[in-house]
Amino acid sequence: MAAVRPREPASPSSDIDIEFVFDYSKRGQWLRAAVLGANDGLISIAALMMGVGSVRKDFITMILTGVAGLIAGACSMGIGEFVSVYSQYDLEMEQIKRDVESRNCSERDAEVRKKGLPSPLQAAVASALSFSMGAMVPLLGAAFIKNYGLRLGVVIIVVTLALLGFGALGAVLGGSPIVKSCLRVLMGGWLAMAITFGLTKPFGSA
Repeated sequence: MAAVRPREPASPSSDIDIEFVFDYSKRGQWLRAAVLGANDGLISIAALMMGVGSVRKDFITMILTGVAGLIAGACSMGIGEFVSVYSQYDLEMEQIKRDVESRNCSERDAEVRKKGLPSPLQAAVASALSFSMGAMVPLLGAAFIKNYGLRLGVVIIVVTLALLGFGALGAVLGGSPIVKSCLRVLMGGWLAMAITFGLTKPFGSA
């Protein structure tokens, strides 16, 4: 009687097709600090300039308002991001320390986890720079136009184009639908400018 040879188990690679899926969540930290920071700068400064422009029609006042808003906003975004990310960093470090002490994590794994933690300084710089870049869009749009009505129109046009661009960029980097993202960002920007302009306008006639 012939011996029966045991059947060798199939190689996992022969039965299972391994599909590589990119983890978009790993982009979350720098995406939030960069693209969303630029969005904040664009909408904040555009709305601020529109609000002041509804009361004061002179060129200098509108530009100085935008510049002051850029500086204050960049400082606020950078400091806020630094504090926020540093708090997260401290929490993660304490958790790693507890895992090592309870032997739920080896020293080698702990070092790997530490290297993967976000940098508070990098996040702060990225947030401040991206806010400034977004804020420069309405400033440059209004910088060389003396006529009041034309200046407001140009600001609205350039801000609209920039909102669409930032919405598309955020969708591509985050893997979300482009059209939906663009419309969401555009509607939010228009609403911010309209509310600021409308609520500030009565002070000009007071």
